[in-house]
Amino acid sequence: MIIIPARMASTRFPGKVLYEIDGIPMVIRTAQRAREVDETVIATDAPEVVEVARRYGFEGILTSPEHRSGTDRVNEAAAKLGLGEGEIVLNVQGDEPFIEPEVIEAVRDLTIAHREDPTIMLNSAYKELPYPSTNDPNQVKVVTTQSNHALLFSRALIPHDPKDNRPPIKVHIGIYGYTRAMLERFCALAPTPLEQIESLEQLRALSHGYKVALCKVESASVGIDTLEDLIRLGLG
Repeated sequence: MIIIPARMASTRFPGKVLYEIDGIPMVIRTAQRAREVDETVIATDAPEVVEVARRYGFEGILTSPEHRSGTDRVNEAAAKLGLGEGEIVLNVQGDEPFIEPEVIEAVRDLTIAHREDPTIMLNSAYKELPYPSTNDPNQVKVVTTQSNHALLFSRALIPHDPKDNRPPIKVHIGIYGYTRAMLERFCALAPTPLEQIESLEQLRALSHGYKVALCKVESASVGIDTLEDLIRLGLG
């Protein structure tokens, strides 16, 4: 099951999930790609998004406007859908209209491989890009262990490279995989200072001592955080 959280009150780009790209709302473009992999529903805090979802043939689930994160919204939707503890749930961010189905499949397979591991809270993906000359804080970076578990996520440019060797950076992609039981455990954890400083919910899992498993993927997808992102792509 794929659940797409779609919040209307985005701080950096209010209403972006309904912003039209070539005449189709962003969240619907994301859902159309996700549906190539598995059944897909849209979880939102806005009745207008539910209406748009249904117009395009997707189930829309109205959730609380008080959620602290997209994962909390996905958790409420999973409960309303009556999903079992062992069922795989994929959280694909609603601002990923270009995400490739192959990336979603890779995270699904990683989640299945870890479904019985109690030390892993989240499964996700990254792609490697050349070391940039400037830092874009909307592009979340991750450093990993040799086993591809996350050491740290940050909006800062990591790893820091004072010798100017310019190694590739690992850029996190906006998708998470968990079992329903993993999802419930994550949402029961208290938010942590590092999560709140960086505004990155995955840091909650690391701060509480859990692992985030990652897979490397090839992807040309670009997450849309601001209107400027669309303008740079020639779509704004």
